[in-house]
Amino acid sequence: MSHKVIEIQNLHKEFSLKQKDSGLWGGLKSALKPKFKKIKAVDDISLSVNEGEIVAFIGPNGAGKSTAIKMMTGILYPSKGLINVLGFNPGADRQKLAYHIGSVFGQKPQLWYHLPPLDTYNLFARIYELDQKAYQERLNFLVEKFQIQDLLKTPVRKLSLGQRMRCEIVASLLHKPKIIFLDEPTIGLDIIAKQHIRELIKYLNEKENVTIFLTSHDAGDIESLAKRTIVINFGKVIFDDSTEILKKNYIKSKIIELIVSKPIENFDFPGGKIIEKSKYNIKIELDTTSNSIDKLLSYAMENFAIKDINIFDPPMEEIIADIYRQKQS
Repeated sequence: MSHKVIEIQNLHKEFSLKQKDSGLWGGLKSALKPKFKKIKAVDDISLSVNEGEIVAFIGPNGAGKSTAIKMMTGILYPSKGLINVLGFNPGADRQKLAYHIGSVFGQKPQLWYHLPPLDTYNLFARIYELDQKAYQERLNFLVEKFQIQDLLKTPVRKLSLGQRMRCEIVASLLHKPKIIFLDEPTIGLDIIAKQHIRELIKYLNEKENVTIFLTSHDAGDIESLAKRTIVINFGKVIFDDSTEILKKNYIKSKIIELIVSKPIENFDFPGGKIIEKSKYNIKIELDTTSNSIDKLLSYAMENFAIKDINIFDPPMEEIIADIYRQKQS
């Protein structure tokens, strides 16, 4: 039976932002008599995560996701509320907790930019006080699994984004963490690189029982990885349920992009909303509750000289906005 590895109760985080009027006089007033505005980044969040879960934690920019994760990892202290991660209070026991968790931030690399990944790995082995034999065995295993043999001695600045992300994840797994926080792990990657990263995340969860706490703006990451999704907006949790229910109730459309070899004149498919159109390219938003993708593609193949077809999920911001509207109504 699995047990809770993350428990959060009535979590709050407020920031005081200094306000300044424009111009020289505004700057002088701010210096002499500063005014502050309180911002609620996290507003009374309560949640728990069981061992071995893959949980998607999603929301628009500024919703409070990163602030919440920083409090879970001990980087920030909460204004109010309780956090328990693997039996530790992250704020008070940050150093002890660090030996049991890992993190990967898609836009904030931990690998040294001008050094090869191997140098960072060796440094991390010392920081985590790993036994050298156990470290070498672990490194060999991860290098083989993540297929980075040819990348170990290449400076990070010369790696592609997909190669760097694989190396970043390896860096976070050297000490065998029980929980790994993944913040946008597939951002900017092509379809093949995304799929590779997703398969590796699944492997870690299934074979090593690593609990995955995932944030992403890519609906594909969430659908393919997480059985449970938590949606946060304006610092509050507005949805916490299975990803299947999220898909069923809120992801009701697909974006189909058609690239053609002859100019598009008229595109008239019932239920398809044209959201972008140029001479040789068109994007259609299709309501999949009343129309099938197969029918749209059949129509397109019969009427146009198709060169390429791409199918996307709607932007995560639209899905979250829809959830928020329905919760408010």
